[in-house]
Amino acid sequence: MKVKLEEIRPGIDSSFTILLTPRLNDLFYWHFHPEYEIVYAEAAHGIRHVGDHISKYEGSDLVFIGPNIPHLNFDYGVKATVEIVVVQMKEDFLGKDFFSRPEMADIRNLFDRAKSGIAFYGETKKIVSDKLSRLSSLPHFEQLIELLGAFQVLATSKEYEELNSRPIANASLLKEQKRMHQIYHYLETHYQQTVDVNEIATMVHLSTAAFCRYFKKSTHLTFTDFVNQYRINQAKKLLLYDKNVTEACYNSGFENLSYFNKTFKKLTGENPSAFRKRIRECKM
Repeated sequence: MKVKLEEIRPGIDSSFTILLTPRLNDLFYWHFHPEYEIVYAEAAHGIRHVGDHISKYEGSDLVFIGPNIPHLNFDYGVKATVEIVVVQMKEDFLGKDFFSRPEMADIRNLFDRAKSGIAFYGETKKIVSDKLSRLSSLPHFEQLIELLGAFQVLATSKEYEELNSRPIANASLLKEQKRMHQIYHYLETHYQQTVDVNEIATMVHLSTAAFCRYFKKSTHLTFTDFVNQYRINQAKKLLLYDKNVTEACYNSGFENLSYFNKTFKKLTGENPSAFRKRIRECKM
């Protein structure tokens, strides 16, 4: 079972990243990253697999995961749509000295404890899930205030379970992920253009056929499906920032509006116009 290094980059107007309902139900996405991550998942039931901790959650789950702890997407294998809010940030996302302030002592301790993973329950889960669910609809400054408020609730809560997971420290395993990291980086910088699978295969020193086999084995997706999924995620971000459907289509790398609409609905369950309308109504 290969674990994948995920590269996370916040937007230019934010120091942290917010992801909403990634819809990875059919993808076994066993991955890690150097960022901290808060995950709130709402479903009838699901799997919590964080490091060497495996358990089931019922109704919802709230977990704070530290750097380089491998974990499985919380919607894996769930047949219905799982409502998910993910917030990802670097340890120094507010500056190197911010958490050294005396007012931040509880939150600093929370971040230390999160290095082995923490799951929260009870009233804590309810309060923090409400805060996380509001984040995407707030202006950036208010997002930060709300996030710090969520941290403070988590930091002072007694309703938690330590998962005792271990971060990846094996240098050979990290090196093994370099190839996939190169592929992700290429797509990140070329997704708005025609993506050439032959060029990527050459870049990672594989024949095109060998690359396609390697990629399908590593991600459980064809490379075309992966590119489409990446582009749709970019389109969703554009629609969140009030771009129209045509702008989202062409700015995310699609060359055909009809194919964009078809692919968007296949991957998200709704067409881009309906998605945009629903998001705009949520903001009102």
